[in-house]
Amino acid sequence: MLNEMSHIPDDFLNARAEDLLDILKAPTLFHLEGINPQPLFISTLLHGDETTGLYAIQRLLKKYRNKPLPRALSIFIGNIAAARENQRRLDTQDDYNRIWPGSDHSDSPEKDMMQIVTNIMQKKKPFASIDIHNNTGKNPHYGCINILNPHGLVLASAFSKIAVYFTDPKGVQSSAFSGFCPSVVLECGQASDRSGEDHALSYIENILQMDSLSSGNSEDLMLYHTIARVTVPKTVSIGDNTKDLCLNPLLEEKNFHQIEPGTEFASINSPKDKLIIVNSESHEDITDEYMERKDNRILFRKPITLSMFTTSERAIRQDCACYLMEELHIG
Repeated sequence: MLNEMSHIPDDFLNARAEDLLDILKAPTLFHLEGINPQPLFISTLLHGDETTGLYAIQRLLKKYRNKPLPRALSIFIGNIAAARENQRRLDTQDDYNRIWPGSDHSDSPEKDMMQIVTNIMQKKKPFASIDIHNNTGKNPHYGCINILNPHGLVLASAFSKIAVYFTDPKGVQSSAFSGFCPSVVLECGQASDRSGEDHALSYIENILQMDSLSSGNSEDLMLYHTIARVTVPKTVSIGDNTKDLCLNPLLEEKNFHQIEPGTEFASINSPKDKLIIVNSESHEDITDEYMERKDNRILFRKPITLSMFTTSERAIRQDCACYLMEELHIG
């Protein structure tokens, strides 16, 4: 189910994300030559509705159509079946960013494919790995890393002064590649915002021109550590005040802001006991440490910083309502 190609089809350069299934037929790994033979790896469309990376890559390739790339480039175009439907993933599919090596998901052809891509790229010894994503909720542009090493911090700080260190969820692309090259996730805001595409393009061009990550500076980086993930059980309905749970829409404006104790997370219209679950990175239920139920509301118990908060029911069902973070100081 994986294509591997050494050229870009003409139709690809101007295609919309929803057209790629007709053009490529399957997830595709491109290998393009450059002046520096050590490749930069880029993955995009691991989630089919997160299109910023695709359009940034298309613009990059058009700029270099008639001249050599500064560095070899390997590009993985992921879930094009979901992209056709403008969905994160289809209901019949695994999440393409949860099934890379290190995943605890059950075996599947898609999981085997991610192992093959990883094996191919490990042999090529990439200069760096960049995985490009969008958010459902309103977030600033930021980078994510899975290992706290100097080159990874430089890679993240070259994109934004904000970065997030996380070790869970498992099976993400950046974590799978972190064992053999510096790896970063770019979170480029919402897919509808052109500024994310511009930012990703300028970042990729910058990294392509670099000879080394050793001379970069990450001293000004504001680094957060993900400590928990907030999910909603399938048995709990989400929506307006007629549903079990009505999430506070004002929190969508508060991603990467500190939330004070007593702030409302959601209003309640249900006698059910377990309306949300807060799981630590080691998968312990720590709901009562961070949330409390008062009257018909769920409130924060302690100061915390949010990321990726969303009220989109589909996004919540396929991933989570938000992450909880704390600032991390190194050195």
